Amino acid sequence: MYVNAKRIAFLGLLLAFTVIIVILSGIFEFNTLFLLAAASFLVGVAIRENGLRLGFGFLIASILLSFILAPNKIYCITYTAFAVYIFMVEFSWEKIAKLKSCKNRTVLFWIIKYITFNIMYVLILVLLPSLIYPGKINLMIYLALFFGGQVGILIFDYAYAYFQKELWNKIRKNLPM
Repeated sequence: MYVNAKRIAFLGLLLAFTVIIVILSGIFEFNTLFLLAAASFLVGVAIRENGLRLGFGFLIASILLSFILAPNKIYCITYTAFAVYIFMVEFSWEKIAKLKSCKNRTVLFWIIKYITFNIMYVLILVLLPSLIYPGKINLMIYLALFFGGQVGILIFDYAYAYFQKELWNKIRKNLPM
């Protein structure tokens, strides 16, 4: 597969911005989730501008560099979950767009998004607290976290859609690509 120099340079700069944002999330603690979400949005930019294959390479490179360079590894796990979710959303969007026989593609897309999110989120809820908190966690706290995550994914999806439609399209027009 032939990749031109402009694409490689663009992906390299995007990767640098992504890792810098992940590192900044550990420095500016009050904006951690915002910065990690913003970094994961750049994975979506890489996929939309260069396709799934190069986007997947970008995803792997950003995760590895984040774990190597960022001081707080818990934030890297959060970034990884955000970025993998974005990749799965873009992957399912491209595959569903090719389906000609499906009449309700939007409904199927939302179902896939929520199944993907809930699989990852439930795994994080089950496995991650044991890394942070050694005691037993009340069931009500788990339920509150689960339902809070459902609201959070709606906000995250809305923010990602807004970023792609409004912000990235404005930025993209000014880039010599």
